[in-house]
Amino acid sequence: MNDERTPVSMEGPIPNHVAVIMDGNGRWAQKRNLPRTEGHKEGMEAVRRVAVRASERGVKVLTLFAFSTENWRRPLDEIRFLMKLPIDFFDIFMPELLENNIRVTVTGFKGKIPGPTRKAIEKAVEQTKDNDGMILNFALNYGGRAEIVNAAKEIAQLVESGRLKVSDIDEATFEDHLLTASSVTPYQEVDLMIRSSGEQRLSNFLLWQNAYSEFYFSNLAWPEFNGDVFDEALSSFQQRSRRFGGL
Repeated sequence: MNDERTPVSMEGPIPNHVAVIMDGNGRWAQKRNLPRTEGHKEGMEAVRRVAVRASERGVKVLTLFAFSTENWRRPLDEIRFLMKLPIDFFDIFMPELLENNIRVTVTGFKGKIPGPTRKAIEKAVEQTKDNDGMILNFALNYGGRAEIVNAAKEIAQLVESGRLKVSDIDEATFEDHLLTASSVTPYQEVDLMIRSSGEQRLSNFLLWQNAYSEFYFSNLAWPEFNGDVFDEALSSFQQRSRRFGGL
């Protein structure tokens, strides 16, 4: 994390695709002698604050790691609460999303998501489908390794059926079979990856898409994030030199 607060330059580069690992909700609550669920509630407010600021700054896609394929290992009560959060989020903040011209999308394996949660998400996607501003993309029941394995299986089936030659497989082919395929989400590659709460790892998040992203790690827990903290991450991004393996 860069502690020097340099203002964001609207003349400088703004990342097209920002991805966020929203870490520290439970620890934020425990430090305040509150139930972990209170941390998740405040984390929902942080989503709103950051989404609005990202939209104002000209970010094209904001992908938030809402629930991983590994999170099913958590206590059942917490899983139930987390699955209810999208319902509450869209009930409360849909007017603000519409006001800011934000379009909602979802990346993940939707089959395991409970019916009421899936219905709320589908409704939000439908309500915002005509918005042409920033895409707010929720990674829900998402795992990077599972995504890559799934893409490999799809490509293998095409080869097996004779519809694709092995010699024709390249990076573009593979990307077309990822959950973030360009037909689903523009700006597939991540430019800036943010993680809160002091942890410095990817945690199986967008493994392919983060190949050349810039990383920004903050010691603040996710419920403490707001527009100004997001601006610090953007400012840090603007000070990086992105060479993509070149000189």
